[in-house]
Parts: sequence; C-alpha cells; structure tokens
Amino acid sequence: MKIELIKSLALGAFVGCFIVMFVMAMLSYSKGPENILFTGVDIINAFFGSIVVGWAFSLSGLIYKKEDIALPLKVIFQMLIGMGVLFAVGAYLKWMPINLGIGPIIIWIVIAIIFAIIFWLGFYIYFLFVARDLNKKIELSDDSE
Repeated sequence: MKIELIKSLALGAFVGCFIVMFVMAMLSYSKGPENILFTGVDIINAFFGSIVVGWAFSLSGLIYKKEDIALPLKVIFQMLIGMGVLFAVGAYLKWMPINLGIGPIIIWIVIAIIFAIIFWLGFYIYFLFVARDLNKKIELSDDSE
C-alpha cells in the first residue's frame, strides 16, 4: 500500500505540474511571450499549488481500488475532492480571477472542468487498454495449459 501511495503522489505531482506549466505556456503564447511576466513568486506558487491539486486528484483517485462502489459514485467523489481543492488553491493563489466578476470565474471553472474531463478520460482509456491486454495474456496462458 505504501508503494501505491508513493506512486499516486508522484503521478499527481507530475500531472499537476504538467497542466499548470502547459496553461502558463499557452497563456504566454496567446498574449505574446514579451507581454507576460511571471515572477519568481508566481513560479513557486504555480509549482507548489499544482502539486497540491495533483495530489488531491490522485489521492482521491485511490477510490477506484474499491470494487463495491459504482463507477459514477467514484467519479463524483474524485471530482468533488479534486475540484474543491483546485478551487480553494485557485482562489488562494489568485489563479481564479475572482476580482473580475462572475463571467471570468465561470469561464475559469468551465476550463478547469474540461481539463479534468480530458485527463480523466485519458486515464480511463489507458487503464481500459491495460486491462484488455492483461485479459488477453491471461487467456493465452490458460489456452497453453
């Protein structure tokens, strides 16, 4: 279980950092790199904030190990925990534009939900293929006996 926890923490930190750096790069690209200035504080906050959010999504994802819970409930649980932490960290680190009114906040939330759905589907499809390959290997080993 300790190894599973360490793997989950490492994957969460990696994916969280990847997403935040991707968003920062796309923001720089869309506004023009010469028009964007990220301070050292911005980079440090992005680094640690993305790790915390990544951990929230990955640790809450351990619920998928429970076989007696329906998949939709697992998804809801993971998304509520992950998004709750994302919104809290986003508000605290001023990633979420709370001072610009409700419109930009809604856009930010929608973009965050789209990213969460894309990554959830990516992991779901990946593990679906892993399970399919394992089932084929089991079938082949049963046939050879």
